Amino acid sequence: MQLIIDIGNTNIVFGINLNGVWKNIWRIRTDTKKTADEYEVIFRSLFASGKVCKNEISKVVLSSVVPSLNDDFKELIERFLNQKVLLIKPDIYHRLPIKILNPYQIGTDLVANAMAAFTKFEKPCMVIDFGTALTFITVSGSGEILGVAIAPGLGTAVRSLAGDTAQLPHVQLAQPPSVLGKNTVHAIQSGVIIGYAGLIDRMVERTEAELQQKLHVIATGGLSEVLNGGTSRITHFEANLTLDGLKIIGDLIG
Repeated sequence: MQLIIDIGNTNIVFGINLNGVWKNIWRIRTDTKKTADEYEVIFRSLFASGKVCKNEISKVVLSSVVPSLNDDFKELIERFLNQKVLLIKPDIYHRLPIKILNPYQIGTDLVANAMAAFTKFEKPCMVIDFGTALTFITVSGSGEILGVAIAPGLGTAVRSLAGDTAQLPHVQLAQPPSVLGKNTVHAIQSGVIIGYAGLIDRMVERTEAELQQKLHVIATGGLSEVLNGGTSRITHFEANLTLDGLKIIGDLIG
């Protein structure tokens, strides 16, 4: 079994993969104030409730866009699982079958997304990751990362509205009943959900026009399902694409 960990700015997603199948996937809040000991308590509890035997873990792959947590997680894994951590970082990219633009300026999660998309679909792709940031990464059919675009994530937009205004509440991200909001909640949902659907469609349209070719558009990330059915350009939803990519990279690197 393999333990694959993706540390993001908002959430830490990690899963147990057995023979190519995700046996367990968990999502916890990222907290840079937590110590290795505190994270170990969480891991022990989740492993117990998920009936995961820690002695059966043969490999641990870690991707992180929160560098301050890297040492804590290395300590946690070495102590809890008696395993070394394969940390995904730019100095291993030359061993991958994809060409990476500016390797020190691209998040390892985006590299994992590109790796998974290239491996799974073998055609020109755009991966849209619905995380703290909304990221668009475009990959050629030969595996070259052609470029990235970044916008504030859906949750980030909603939190910004609630935090920076006196009378707008934090609302649940869900499809509104109409583009014409009849109350504050529906008005925010309309602006964010329908507005972001338009942003996504336009980004895909402009990218395809610049490349002069059609793209296979894949959505991933914790909030991707919110846009399911709301945009005409997303052709595939892959909730675990980042973890899939990290596992593929781990298998290639050894």
